[in-house]
Amino acid sequence: MGGEVLEPGTAEYAAASGSLFASGSPAFVVRPGSVRDVQAAVTFAAGWDLKLSVRGGGHSFVGFGTNDDGIVVDLSRLADVSLTDKDRHVVRIGGGATWGQVTTALAPHGLAISSGDTRSVGVGGLTLTGGIGWKVRKYGLALDSVVAAEVVTADGDLVRASADENPELFWALRGGGGNFGIVTAFEFAAHPTTDVFHGRIAFPAAEAGNVLNGWADYMRTAPEELTSIASFANPFAGGAQAPVEVHVAYDGDDPSLAARALDPIRGLGTVVADEVTLKAYADVLVDGLVPPPGFRFVSRGAFVDRESVSDALRVLVEIGASGQSPAIAVRSVGGAVARVPGDATAYAHRQAELMVTTATVNQEQTATWERLGPHVSGAYANFLSSATDQDVAAIYPEETYRRLVAVKREYDPANLFSGNHNVRP
Repeated sequence: MGGEVLEPGTAEYAAASGSLFASGSPAFVVRPGSVRDVQAAVTFAAGWDLKLSVRGGGHSFVGFGTNDDGIVVDLSRLADVSLTDKDRHVVRIGGGATWGQVTTALAPHGLAISSGDTRSVGVGGLTLTGGIGWKVRKYGLALDSVVAAEVVTADGDLVRASADENPELFWALRGGGGNFGIVTAFEFAAHPTTDVFHGRIAFPAAEAGNVLNGWADYMRTAPEELTSIASFANPFAGGAQAPVEVHVAYDGDDPSLAARALDPIRGLGTVVADEVTLKAYADVLVDGLVPPPGFRFVSRGAFVDRESVSDALRVLVEIGASGQSPAIAVRSVGGAVARVPGDATAYAHRQAELMVTTATVNQEQTATWERLGPHVSGAYANFLSSATDQDVAAIYPEETYRRLVAVKREYDPANLFSGNHNVRP
């Protein structure tokens, strides 16, 4: 091993043993310094039948980035970001990089990649299961910009996956999570970017129904440069009395075009705050919060098709006004996401109009989702804090799952990479 191997009792082990939302007591935490180190770690885990966890940014709500008595492969040293083809804007990114590192590295080149919305989130974890962020309606999911990946498979081999090389593995990596190996490097097609108009427009809680329905109607025809999230019932901002906050990102720096796109949102109700400003895209991503001890983050999410939008929003408004509501966020998708054929990648929820997420601290949400259930479908892996068989079935529809199983049998027949929303071989 050319990198570090941390064992219980060593100086850095305590800080490295857990991930952001989970504690663990692995037998070894390995920090590879090269691809060869990753191959050695995988071979070691397989040879000694150790549970294997892979950590990028460590933001998994389920705690996939750690375990007990196994081996954790912490990729944080494999975080280089380089522009390898200036004409085609191809960017090579190490599997342990975070999106903050990526946006900072690409900013001097005037380039960006559609990603999530948090700087400390890992490129690998977010990309392998989707990637819904502030450029999603214009440029699609993060995984839609991937043109190739280098993967250490369960037998310790390094393979390249692209449209031309190992195409089924390439299909599976784009949505199938960490089921098939450890991605040591991605190649993305970036796009030119400018500053963007970003911020929140807030309305009184009493106007939630009108604002949310008007917002959803407008986003069907809004320019694809506009991506938006509506949030309300935030227990840290007043619960049932918390304002309805429509967060927006207009992908462009022309103030007149931005105003044309944003003014219909401002006209949805009584504006009590308008904090939209022009800022660098790298500054749109926020720093991830470090939860205090004893904090158990409970998150659930699902998708809403067009015919269910009004019913889903009605139920959400009623829940939000109940005084016992989780924090609720509704993301508008569609646009570039929906233009990709449904079977082009293992991400299976292309035609959804909205994605609903709810969050609580140390509190289950059974009643909320029993009410929402008839009006939603599917699940987005990155926003789940559980990994049950039902969760996996929601993430991967039956046809997608069958195809993933075939890829799993070829590249990981012993299910070494099971620390995820697992596709069983």
